[in-house]
Amino acid sequence: MWAIIEAAGWPIWTIITASVVALAIILERLYSLRTAAVAPPGLLAQTVQEYRNGGASGDMLQRLAAHSPLGRLFAAGLRQVGRSREVMKESLEDEGRVVAHELEKYLTTLGTIAAMAPLLGLLGTVVGMIAIFGSQGPAGTDPRQLAHGISVALYNTAFGLVVAIPSMMFYRHFRARVDALLVEMEAQAIRLVEVVHGERSNEAGRA
Repeated sequence: MWAIIEAAGWPIWTIITASVVALAIILERLYSLRTAAVAPPGLLAQTVQEYRNGGASGDMLQRLAAHSPLGRLFAAGLRQVGRSREVMKESLEDEGRVVAHELEKYLTTLGTIAAMAPLLGLLGTVVGMIAIFGSQGPAGTDPRQLAHGISVALYNTAFGLVVAIPSMMFYRHFRARVDALLVEMEAQAIRLVEVVHGERSNEAGRA
């Protein structure tokens, strides 16, 4: 393997660097985009129960904000619990945009690597082909040596595709994962608004 890398020339090092970055992003996003880390099951029921027991206390809001991205959404909405339904929803939307941006962190870089890796591989192959044909003398060429040189130059293209294909697959997976998480968080946040304002309406009716 090391002999192949050395023979492929300097362009392959750009592909190797890109592969290391892509792997780091994939592992980080696999960990960060877990349901338990972003939108833990049962958090809505727990938040509603705590709100009913003691209202939206400062301690409760701090714990929610530090708990998870979904907790941050709940905390942003409950900070406006005394305001109208529209104000509460606007607060949730503002915080939702921040959360969405954070969930999409590094995905642009991963998508760029997926798009650029084949081009880097092609560049390496072209550079290798130029070097091969430039080294041929006027007396003629050895077909076996020429074939070997071309095969080595093509390693760059192969490496580029090896990096690009899984990078694109994970990029598309993470984009779909983020979209699904955002839809789920939006639904739960709206449910929280309905519960809070429904109880306020009931209290006003009893008064």
